[in-house]
Amino acid sequence: MRLAAFFIAACAASCGYHTGGRADLVPKTVHTIAVPAFANVTTRYKLTDQLPQAIAREFIARTRYRVVTDPETADAVLDGAVLGYNSFPTVFDPATGRASAVELRVVMRLSLRERATGKVLYSRPNFEVRERYQISIDPAAFFEESDSALVRASQQTARQVVSSILESF
Repeated sequence: MRLAAFFIAACAASCGYHTGGRADLVPKTVHTIAVPAFANVTTRYKLTDQLPQAIAREFIARTRYRVVTDPETADAVLDGAVLGYNSFPTVFDPATGRASAVELRVVMRLSLRERATGKVLYSRPNFEVRERYQISIDPAAFFEESDSALVRASQQTARQVVSSILESF
């Protein structure tokens, strides 16, 4: 009986299943990555400053790659463009009719390419991020929260981008 249980356990352990998303898209020859300023076709100016900085910080915190400022000295370059920015109310106060929650949506194009060969290592032509934030319905207590929401959206984007690149999703 014990031999049968051992045999079943051994077969189950070697059944071929494995954790998905563990293949690194970046070749071993890449040691430095540049994340230059993103292009912006929207009217929201601060977003293109925050995204590259957040992605660079995420690469530094989570990977072995060194982030450099000059794309000409990097082994790989992550180019990006913000294609769309929308914000719209999602919850209204029934008493006043004023918005009390807003959702922002950012769409961007991202591409990581090996500088020496020009080979595209990662591409997301329509990468979308959404972030919700609350706003005060009392005009006297109003605090502009959209900039903080953009910071959170940038951090969320950075985590998703770096994870996608590292885990081959």
